[in-house]
Amino acid sequence: MYKSTIRACCLGSFIGALTVNLAPLLFVIFMTQFGLNFEQVGRLVLMNFGIQIVTSLLFSSPVDRWGHKPFIVFAHMMAFVGLILLALAPVLFVSIPYIGLAFATIFYSVGAGLFELQLSAIIQSIPTGNKEGAMNMLHSFYAWGLIFVVVLTTTLLSVFGKNSWPFIVLFWSIFPLCNFFNFLHVPFPPAIQAQERTKTASLFKSKYFLLVLAGIFFGGATELSISQWTSAFAESSLGLRKEIGDLLGVTLFALFLGGARSLYGAFGKKLDLLKAMTMGSTLCVAMYLLAAFSPSSLISLIACVLCGLGSALLWPGSVVNGANHFPKAGSSLFAALAAGGAAGAAFGPWLVGFIANIKPDLVKIAPWLHFLTTEEAALRSGLFIGTIFPIIMVILLALMRKENSA
Repeated sequence: MYKSTIRACCLGSFIGALTVNLAPLLFVIFMTQFGLNFEQVGRLVLMNFGIQIVTSLLFSSPVDRWGHKPFIVFAHMMAFVGLILLALAPVLFVSIPYIGLAFATIFYSVGAGLFELQLSAIIQSIPTGNKEGAMNMLHSFYAWGLIFVVVLTTTLLSVFGKNSWPFIVLFWSIFPLCNFFNFLHVPFPPAIQAQERTKTASLFKSKYFLLVLAGIFFGGATELSISQWTSAFAESSLGLRKEIGDLLGVTLFALFLGGARSLYGAFGKKLDLLKAMTMGSTLCVAMYLLAAFSPSSLISLIACVLCGLGSALLWPGSVVNGANHFPKAGSSLFAALAAGGAAGAAFGPWLVGFIANIKPDLVKIAPWLHFLTTEEAALRSGLFIGTIFPIIMVILLALMRKENSA
C-alpha cells in the first residue's frame, strides 16, 4: 500500500542531498564570476545548516497538528523555487548577485530542513517489520544523491564550460518539481493522536533521549568532518585537480556510505543496531588516526574514504534508535534529532578547519611526517583532533547499551 510513498521519500532524500551539495560545487565559479571571498561562500554554508535547524524546530508542532502532506509538498516547492532563484541570480540581481545567492539559499534550505524533519518520520510511521532497514535504505539515497550530483555536475561543467552552471542548476530543479507532484498523490500513514503523543518536555527529561541526541550530534560530526574535507585532502596530498579530487574523494566516500546503508537496509534484521553502530564508530576512530598519521598520502586518502563505511549507520541509526524508544513522540523527536544532526554536521567540519588554521603542524609530532607540506599537515592536524567525534560516539553507545540493560 505504501510502496509509492517509500519511493517518493527515497527521491526526497536524494533531493535533500542535492540542496546541500550542489551550491558548494559551484563556489569557485561564484568567487571568480561575482568576486566573492571565502568568508562569503562559507556564510552560505552556515546559512544552509542554520536555516535547516531553525526550520526543523519551528515546523514540528504544525506538522503534528496538520499532518505531513502539506508540509512535505511545501518542502519540495521551496527546494524548486530555491534552485530557480540560484540559477537566475545573475539575471535577477545584476548589481549584487550575492543577494540572489543568499535568497536562493534561504528557500532551498527551508526545503532541506523540512526533508530532515519529515522523511524519516514518514518512513518510521509506515507499518513494516524492518524499521532499521527501511530507514537505512532511505538514508542511502542521500549518498546516491551526493554521488549523482557530484559526478553529473562535474561532468556537465567540464563538457559545457563553467558559464553553463545556471542551465545545470535549472536541470536539477526538475527533480523537486517532479516529486512535488508525487507527494500530492501518495498515501500517508495515520498520524499519532494528540492525546497519545509523548510530550516534548518528557523527551528532554529522559536520560536515554539525551544520549541519542548527543549521539546524532557526534555521528553527524563524524560523517561530515571527513566528507566535507576529503576532496581538499585529495587535492592537497596527491596534487589532483579539483574535479578529480571531488570524484576520487567525495564520490568514493559516498559510495561506501550508501553501500553500507543499502546493505544494512537489506540484511540489517540479523544485526543488533547498537553493536553495528559501535563497530562503525570504532572503525572511524582507526581511520581518522590512520588518515592523520599514515606516512603514505594515498593510504591516508583511502582511510578517509573508508570512514564512509564506518559512519554510514550513525545518523540513520540514531533516528531509528530514538524512534523505537519513543514511538509516540511525534514530530518533536524528529525535529530535535534533525537539529542535533545538522548542528554536528556544521560543527565538525568547522572544528577541523579551525584546528587546521591554528595548529597546522600538530601531526608533525610524529617524526615520520616531517616531509608533509604545510597544507597537508594542516588538514591532517584537523582530522587528528576530529578523532574525538567517533571516540565520544563509542562512549555514548556504550552508555545506551547500559541504559537498555538496566
